[in-house]
Amino acid sequence: MIIKDEMETITDTIFEKKTFPVEGMTCASCASSIESMLRATEGVQEANVNFAGKTVQVAYAPDQVKPEQLKQTVNEIGFELLIEQQIDDELEQRQEEALARLKQKTIVAGVLALPVFVLGMFFHNTFSWGNWAMLLFTTPIVLWSGRQFYTGAWKQAKHLRANMDTLVALSTGIAFAFSLFNTLYPAFFTERGLMPHVYYEAVAVIIAFILMGKYLEERAKGRSAAAIKKLMGLQPKVVRIIRNEVEQEVPIEQVQTGDRVLLLPGDRVPVDGEVVAGSSYVEESMLSGEPLPVQKQPGDSVFAGTINQKGSLQLVARKTGGETMLAHIIRMVQEAQGSKAPVQKLVDKIAGIFVPVVLVIALLTLVAWLVLGGQAYLSEALVSMISVLVIACPCALGLATPTAIMVGVGRGAENGILIKDAESLERAQHVNAVLLDKTGTITAGKPAVTDVVWSGHVTEQARLEQLFFSMEAQSEHPVAQAIYVHYKELGLKAQQPDSFSSLTGLGVEASFDGQQYLAGNEKLFRQEGVALSEELLKAATALQQQARTAIYFGDRQQALAVFAVSDPVKTSAAAGIAALKNAGVEVFMLTGDNRQTAEAVAKQVGIEHYRAEMLPTDKADFVKALQQQGKTVAMVGDGINDAQALALADVSVAMGQGTDVAMDVAGITLMRSDLNQVAAAIKLSRATVRTIRQNLFWAFFYNVICIPVAAGLLFPFTGFLLNPMIAGAAMALSSVSVVANSLRLKSAKVF
Repeated sequence: MIIKDEMETITDTIFEKKTFPVEGMTCASCASSIESMLRATEGVQEANVNFAGKTVQVAYAPDQVKPEQLKQTVNEIGFELLIEQQIDDELEQRQEEALARLKQKTIVAGVLALPVFVLGMFFHNTFSWGNWAMLLFTTPIVLWSGRQFYTGAWKQAKHLRANMDTLVALSTGIAFAFSLFNTLYPAFFTERGLMPHVYYEAVAVIIAFILMGKYLEERAKGRSAAAIKKLMGLQPKVVRIIRNEVEQEVPIEQVQTGDRVLLLPGDRVPVDGEVVAGSSYVEESMLSGEPLPVQKQPGDSVFAGTINQKGSLQLVARKTGGETMLAHIIRMVQEAQGSKAPVQKLVDKIAGIFVPVVLVIALLTLVAWLVLGGQAYLSEALVSMISVLVIACPCALGLATPTAIMVGVGRGAENGILIKDAESLERAQHVNAVLLDKTGTITAGKPAVTDVVWSGHVTEQARLEQLFFSMEAQSEHPVAQAIYVHYKELGLKAQQPDSFSSLTGLGVEASFDGQQYLAGNEKLFRQEGVALSEELLKAATALQQQARTAIYFGDRQQALAVFAVSDPVKTSAAAGIAALKNAGVEVFMLTGDNRQTAEAVAKQVGIEHYRAEMLPTDKADFVKALQQQGKTVAMVGDGINDAQALALADVSVAMGQGTDVAMDVAGITLMRSDLNQVAAAIKLSRATVRTIRQNLFWAFFYNVICIPVAAGLLFPFTGFLLNPMIAGAAMALSSVSVVANSLRLKSAKVF
């Protein structure tokens, strides 16, 4: 299955970026090996492995290297790169089969290890046939249940690399070989006055514990990817379409743009489309988070994954497959879950050298015991070396960050917060200043004309009103659209201007029959030297004090009228701003509107700091000014005029109902236009980073404490020597505990 496919141009080379599933990874060192091998391949620009997600994202030049070569490179070191176009069900089935095989091997190893443990721990010298019985039970554990460790270690060794398989293979392999030698030739040690110890119980129990840990870990990692599975499950597999006036059912993959799709009550919408017949209510909570269904009639848009209620609908497919809004959301979540947080870079470097360091420590442990204790301590030396190799597995280290990121990103997606990458998620924890655009962010973004005040001397109101309507019809600004809708509903028809220009942050200018006209804010009229009468200024001031936006209209000599547009404040705005303040965040409102309107809106929602009459460049400059004061800035917006500030902010947040430009720039997209979600995103970031720190602390603490103990540091003082079986259990428990701690994010109180 190929999850992501996009083209990036770097200098003169075109790099294709794809994400491939990888099977066979067992630890962070595996991920490091895959990354380094792929990066060393000619034509590969970058490779990033997500150990928890079992994927690798590769940026490569298609004219220099093919996916088949990438697959071969990865397969050579003992892993499998999946490049075939597989549907998600097949991949999930493959993963379930692998989990079932792991479960089977774990059960067999556990059942066979039990008698070996009993014989080795309680009856090791009781029966003359005891060693042979333990050899009989242990051999299938080594050759079948634990075979993956030995084959994996051999493939790594051929490339002078080492990973968790190396540690397990060396520890259990040495113990098994030593025990086998003493079973076949016990006289070698008895003739020298030494006991021919065997460690079959350690080999059997270590493999059983490690397999059990891997099984529990894989099950837990599957839960951490539940958000993706939930999103993928929103799309039906079979669709009813009407072709050539005949109704038929076809697989979802066969639906094409332009097909006429039939929806019955209770059906999930399979594509993004436009209703052409019928009337119904559609439940869109997966997009908007709102529980109430939305009425859909001919001309309305519907989106894949939403649920049709009681009525029947016919719609024309506009976007299918990977082009739908649902597919876009899934790609965003997958990419974010597979991305690396900045802290992961340090962890990757440590994991890359960790296993070789452990091998050196294990060898030094063996040498130290033999040098300081002599041949009499051969048994203790062997036990200590095996314990070091077993207990030092870097699995917990490799799982610490990606599992938390996967759960955090998935939790956000389930609640309407789409996080573009792990860096945005990690950085949001530091936000202490949030900048809010007014229109569409604090207000509903659905302005309507409320008042029209003409200058007393104007006599041709009807003609001038049509010219004003014609000018605003050319603009894409939300206020202009409100004016356009208002007059269109009144039956006016737009006239094509002789010339037209949009003046960013000010208004518009147009000419009709050789006469120039202006429409915009007070700043535009004063900048152009157009006279503003006291009558219109007083009217505009009164309207602005009611939180209404005043738009002046006039010719080159004087203002002729003032129009008032009101954009109601969102019902959730005040609560969302209060939530941000309670989270210790300073809130600013930035708007291109006039000062009086800005002041009225700010007072209504409880904002103390606001800036009015701001151009897009002014918003960007304000972001820079706060950053120079040492603040970590989040910019929240929904329009093209916010894109520059969004790009400069430390964390950029786009409202999901906003423009594609704003959503493309943003690191976080809110599917609901609800400011409570901004505070929730910051809380989610803090909870996720806190979980990462906890995971890393315990992963590092575990190794720092356990490796010296396993080496026998306490033996001279207390006589305590760590049993390799306990070391195996501790190693398995460390990985499971890290994943379990990450899964706690699912119930964290951030929403």
